[in-house]
Amino acid sequence: MIDVYSWPTPNGHKVHIMLEECGLPWRAIPVNIGTGEQFKPDFLAISPNNKIPALVDPDGPDGEPISLFESGAILVYLAGKTGRFLPADVRGKYEVLQWLMFQMGGVGPMLGQNHHFRQYAPEKLPYAIDRYTNEARRLYGVIDKRLATSKWLGGDDYSIADIATWPWLRNWKNQGMELAEYPHLQAWFQAIEARPAVQRGVKVLADLRKPITDDKSREVLFGSTQYARR
Repeated sequence: MIDVYSWPTPNGHKVHIMLEECGLPWRAIPVNIGTGEQFKPDFLAISPNNKIPALVDPDGPDGEPISLFESGAILVYLAGKTGRFLPADVRGKYEVLQWLMFQMGGVGPMLGQNHHFRQYAPEKLPYAIDRYTNEARRLYGVIDKRLATSKWLGGDDYSIADIATWPWLRNWKNQGMELAEYPHLQAWFQAIEARPAVQRGVKVLADLRKPITDDKSREVLFGSTQYARR
């Protein structure tokens, strides 16, 4: 049984979806990032960057247990474990991996900043909002252009690149985007949204997530707590 320490965020959803797509036995162990559970020593032992998700597989390489943090690394690991959603041929593998890195280095961080300054920042700063909204538009455009000539981000087959990217676009309204302006992206988004494993994955722990309205949660997520040395 694979344990996934997680919370219903885009990065958590990536791993939930992947596990559902692969049909592996697993369980979700909630880590409430609004109350600071990500800073507890037991969690830091497997995720030293104090971020969700983290995975513990008792049946890792060579039959030995393995723990992993960073959602992209977890997706690559699960693809290798199951032989699914990452091509075996060298060219195909790197086609997928470049789009996975695009999500990890661009889509996630930039859309995360967009969402923060539009939804959670104590002051609505026009410069920050414009900067990250414009970058979101650029990234949506890159994806749309790619999907104009490719069925999926990594090529002809659905892959970990699609699994990683899709959850970050679910909040397109809060990012100041309109999917209809990106027709190829919209069709891709809807095709993934319709997959049963995706629908199951986004429901995992969803009933535990509450709107961030109290000062304590805001401080834990965005204030000095996250910067304390541990």
